[in-house]
Amino acid sequence: MKRSRLLWVDDEIELLRPYILFLQEKGYDVDTTTNGVDAISRCQSVAYDLVLLDEHMPGITGLETLEQLKVYRPTTPVIMVTKSEEEHIMDMAIGRKIADYLIKPVNPNQILLSLKRNLHRQSIESEVSQSDYTEEFSKIGRQIAEASDTKSWEELYRKIVKWELDFADTHHPMGEMLKQQKEEATEAFSKFVAKHYLSWVASYRRGEQEQRPLLSPEVFPRKVFPMLEQGRKVFFLVLDNFRYDQWRILVSRIPADFSITESLYYSILPTTTQYARNALFSGLMPSEIVRTFPELWVEDSDEEPKNRNEASLLEDLLRRYHRTESFSYRKLTDAGSIEQLIREIPQLQKNELNVAVANFIDMLSHGRTENKMIRELAKTEAAYRSITQSWFVHSSLNDLLMQFSRRGYTIVITTDHGSIRVTQSEKVVCHNNDTTNNLRYKVSKNITHHSKRIYEIANPTDAMLPCKSLSSRYIFAMGPTYLSYAQYFNLFARRYEDTFQHGGISLEEMIIPFIVLESERG
Repeated sequence: MKRSRLLWVDDEIELLRPYILFLQEKGYDVDTTTNGVDAISRCQSVAYDLVLLDEHMPGITGLETLEQLKVYRPTTPVIMVTKSEEEHIMDMAIGRKIADYLIKPVNPNQILLSLKRNLHRQSIESEVSQSDYTEEFSKIGRQIAEASDTKSWEELYRKIVKWELDFADTHHPMGEMLKQQKEEATEAFSKFVAKHYLSWVASYRRGEQEQRPLLSPEVFPRKVFPMLEQGRKVFFLVLDNFRYDQWRILVSRIPADFSITESLYYSILPTTTQYARNALFSGLMPSEIVRTFPELWVEDSDEEPKNRNEASLLEDLLRRYHRTESFSYRKLTDAGSIEQLIREIPQLQKNELNVAVANFIDMLSHGRTENKMIRELAKTEAAYRSITQSWFVHSSLNDLLMQFSRRGYTIVITTDHGSIRVTQSEKVVCHNNDTTNNLRYKVSKNITHHSKRIYEIANPTDAMLPCKSLSSRYIFAMGPTYLSYAQYFNLFARRYEDTFQHGGISLEEMIIPFIVLESERG
């Protein structure tokens, strides 16, 4: 590892020789000076890794030196090592972005600890996480092989996401190993879903809740309505196309005065707005929506928005469950619509239930496919998460959450489905023009494929999916694949490979977050 070069500025530098020798033995090169003016001059010509700085010196003070050092070297960490215990000096040092503040007399190991914290934290964390993951690798492998129910898959997915965030740097030495292990998990999960999905739907149809996950149409009846029955007001926020890993990176941005309860549920197939979100708001499976409210269902081939009837579906859901609570529904499509909702909260607080849908993440996902600049900005999974976090922080959403919370609302943050980064194409042959355009699923009465990475539902009724004709079939891409027509294979590869898509079967698309925030202020 490269030796770090330090500058120690103190008018009693000779008294600090034992400390300097200690640091040199620990692998640091240490230059010294006795006053702020010389320190500034040194830093103009030398890019030190860190500066140790006294406060009380002849000439200019340590704080004055610090101010000028930040002009020339704004990113160089500065540790103040001083006898001064005056609170206003501490405040000034912190205000000028000091890296640490140590009060003399100090133990050499205190200085060493501060150096490690400010210079070597990333490499130390990387080494520790690498060691921990090496130990965990075989355990995760066993979990993948032995996962036999939805709870074990949820636990495994949480663990994989945890390591993904630890290894967010694409050049992390363990990143490739984790990537391969996640691909193995995704393949095994897809097979698990293909094996059990129809039995989950059959169990749902019978009204049974054991041995299967919570599904999209059950979220309001089993999660939200019990809150309303307890007399709690609820603000229900749907972040369209929101993945669990994106939630985990946002959690640090949730205001500290919220307590957080995190759980997961499963999106139905297809994992798209038309099916999963309409099921979420209606409390019905897609075939039930078509049968009960044919006027509210939008066909795959229709050009109009697939989510235009959500408010009507939610209104009927409340009525079917004999809920008398008043509610509102809003779509948040840009910053202006969020700010408008904030302005309307005083009028909306009469409602027991307020619902909003924010489409930014979905727009980002689709925009990455169509726009080269967005594709470059969201080039990696880590970058995709980072843009989501940046949007959340700067979008007034935190203010929106706080405004509802101050009025006594329980905050729910969830989604309808996630998305997966697709890397492999699977050829399909369509023999008519009624096939859907989605890259992760197709529904048609005449479609051919020859792949083990495609899950087929030959009888849509078994999955409670609508069908235009008796011979209609659904096929779903499994894992990081997308479906392309044989005659357009090369065109699809150029356009869609390495984009984020949804509609099929994967951990990211199906296992999705359900978050409850409660104000700790009571």
